[in-house]
Amino acid sequence: MKTVMVMGLGAQGSTIAKRLDEEPNVGTIICADYDEQAIAEMESTLKKSRGVKVDARSVDAIAEAAEGADLIVNGLAPDFNLNILEACLRVGANYQDMASGPVSDVDFVESVKRVMDMNDRFRKAGLTALINTGSAPGLANVIARDAVEQVDSCDAIEIFVYDEVWSKTFIPFWWSPETAFGDMAAQPVCYKDGHFIRSKPFSNPEVVDFVDYGEARVVDHEHEEPVTMGLLADSIFKGVKYVNFRYGGPGLELAESLYKMGLLSEEPVEVNGQKIVPMDLISKLTPPAPKYPEEIEKVLEKGMISEDGVFLVRVDGVKDGKKIRLDSYASAPGLSEAFEKAQITHESYLTGQSAFLFTKMFVNDVISQQGVYPPEVLEEEERTYFFHEAAKLDIKVDQYVKTQLD
Repeated sequence: MKTVMVMGLGAQGSTIAKRLDEEPNVGTIICADYDEQAIAEMESTLKKSRGVKVDARSVDAIAEAAEGADLIVNGLAPDFNLNILEACLRVGANYQDMASGPVSDVDFVESVKRVMDMNDRFRKAGLTALINTGSAPGLANVIARDAVEQVDSCDAIEIFVYDEVWSKTFIPFWWSPETAFGDMAAQPVCYKDGHFIRSKPFSNPEVVDFVDYGEARVVDHEHEEPVTMGLLADSIFKGVKYVNFRYGGPGLELAESLYKMGLLSEEPVEVNGQKIVPMDLISKLTPPAPKYPEEIEKVLEKGMISEDGVFLVRVDGVKDGKKIRLDSYASAPGLSEAFEKAQITHESYLTGQSAFLFTKMFVNDVISQQGVYPPEVLEEEERTYFFHEAAKLDIKVDQYVKTQLD
């Protein structure tokens, strides 16, 4: 029987903990957070839970709480990744997280590199650290690898996420507003011809014609996939020359307007003799995403404007001397259906359930490779298991293939 510690009981961490409670190979779930209310919620609803208050700023505190754990699932912000990784090495636990950046002390690319640079330490310890698990990154990476395996050489990988889940209750983002605005205001990074290229926030807008949806505007957006896929361009992605991530939707349009007004700046401005950081003010005033069932229910009772969205992974390459494009569309329950199925939001469903599937692979000994790596490194048998289990949760992938005939 496995012991799993879930460090951070927010939207994604709590979803993973709830699903682990149903796993026959899991004996104990250590539910760790600094928020006593979140701990109490897990202890009152899960059969296998053992709550513990932990300050993630301390490696010692994490290691003490994780003693005996086979796996630590990191549901905290990326600034805590290194501490939890160090605690895993100390107690002999495997590791899983959902994001590598942004962090406060180094730039985005370096934040990914320094985690992957711990590969030798984890391999020598006989441990696995699977990073960037969720929907994007996570599911997107597995889809990209599976598509690239169908070509002889890869020219480009593009990931498009368009989110138009919009309720009559003003909720611009279905995850942390502070994280969302920070991501929006950050400089996007793409991989091109062996280099990581930075661009300005909200740059390179493009209107993409999505199957079964129509046209929608997306822009460059900072994300892990171009970094990890760029670092693995030759070893995993058959010489890919270009990798980019783009995002769109009403939330992005709001953030873009705020950015142009200077309201996503981290630089203090003086207002009536007071120094105010615009980003702090906006993050404070933006309503948080509903987390608990009663909060989600109130949103649904007030009504929805739209529950649409698109999740596309596009791979361009060459097969048998001909150009080929593989468009893989992932679909999952919208807000209403996600709440009906699991009492959570659509965001928690897709990201949390996708992350849980990687956790399930750990607790069922499906993952065999040791070291530190992102999901695209998983082998064919492991990816097949992931897709099979995802389909059981109504997370499905439809692929469209276009081949040049001449």
